[in-house]
Amino acid sequence: MALSFPVSDRLAAAADEWADQRMMEEEEALEVKLEQALLEIEHLVSGATEVTFELEDGGELVRFAPSDDLEAFLASQAGSADLAPERLLALHVDLFASVFLEGDDERPPNAPPSG
Repeated sequence: MALSFPVSDRLAAAADEWADQRMMEEEEALEVKLEQALLEIEHLVSGATEVTFELEDGGELVRFAPSDDLEAFLASQAGSADLAPERLLALHVDLFASVFLEGDDERPPNAPPSG
C-alpha cells in the first residue's frame, strides 16, 4: 500500500538548510532529506537499508510504499492514536527532518561527553 503526504513546512525548511549547507539545488536537497528521514524510520522498524519514494505535484506531495513491517506498525499506531497512517508517517518524517543538519556548536548542558 502506498501512502501519500504533503511536504510540511518543517521538512521544507530542513531541506532549504541542507541545500544552503551543501550548496545544492533545493529539489535535490528535499529528496536527500526525505530519503534520510524515511530510511531512519524504515530502518528502525524493519531494518531496511534502502527506501524508494516519489515526489509529486511539483515537489509538494510525497508518495511512499512502506515495508510490510512499517505498514503494520503505522496501522497499529493509527488505531491507538485515531489518526490516518499517512498522517502518522508525515509526523514521523517531521521528527527526523532535521537529522544530520549542522547545528550550532552549542551542546545542551545534559549532553553526554563527546570525546
